[in-house]
Amino acid sequence: MFEAEVKITLKKTVADPQGLTIKHALESLGFTSLEQVRMGKFITIQIKAKDKAQAQAEVEAMCAKLLANPIIEDYTVEVK
Repeated sequence: MFEAEVKITLKKTVADPQGLTIKHALESLGFTSLEQVRMGKFITIQIKAKDKAQAQAEVEAMCAKLLANPIIEDYTVEVK
């Protein structure tokens, strides 16, 4: 069994209103050194596979088909 960690973020060219809201809230709490805040998703998946390469390929397919929107989001997959 393998564990995969998936990190999904908006592409740098896509506006991030949630990140901007968090940035403003942090600034109102006195954290004034912020340049930018971007919000994302972190997903862990436990998967049965014959090897790490198969696990990587399956999780990549999950991202492409459901977990991430490739038009506006980037993702990385790390299988452990």
